[in-house]
Amino acid sequence: MTAPALTVSRSWTVKQAVHLLYEQDITAAPVVDEKGRMVGIVSEMDLLRGEFEADPQAYLGPAALPGSRPPVGVQDVMTPNVKTIPETADVLDLVDLMITTGVKSVPVMRGDDLVGVVSRRDLMGMLAYADERIRDDVLVALRDSPETSPEAALWQVAVRDGVVRLYGQVDERSARIAEVIAGSAPGVVRVVRDP
Repeated sequence: MTAPALTVSRSWTVKQAVHLLYEQDITAAPVVDEKGRMVGIVSEMDLLRGEFEADPQAYLGPAALPGSRPPVGVQDVMTPNVKTIPETADVLDLVDLMITTGVKSVPVMRGDDLVGVVSRRDLMGMLAYADERIRDDVLVALRDSPETSPEAALWQVAVRDGVVRLYGQVDERSARIAEVIAGSAPGVVRVVRDP
């Protein structure tokens, strides 16, 4: 995920939000209230919808229907009912959510607090990460962590399609810590421990 999440204030204008999404090269951003609580999400499509006429010859300038004005506030165009995931969610649940709902970006929550955003681009980056590199990163993480460094030499690591398999004879507590550390490496889809 991308953390911390770039957010948009619900009091911003559409133009301010357009600049943020464009300059940061993101497709959506959570919308927060004055206290920093998430109240919605705004996407590129939300910002574009209603800003340009359907007439293909009129694509050069913003337009409004006769007698109306285009929405000017983020609050007017945001999506208030946001699909979110907890930070402990499995990546496969996230993919399922994106496929079934068609959303491109999903806010990641820790209770009621926004901690990040996962986009389709983030998932593509995870898939593009080579298994050999993931294996090296997991081994380095196990070696460098004070909790696992004493047993680092006892672990063997195999990676296939982003799934990490840990092999080693250690106590249950050490094994659970190693799973968490391995799971935090970039590109890891899941961690499986084999005896």
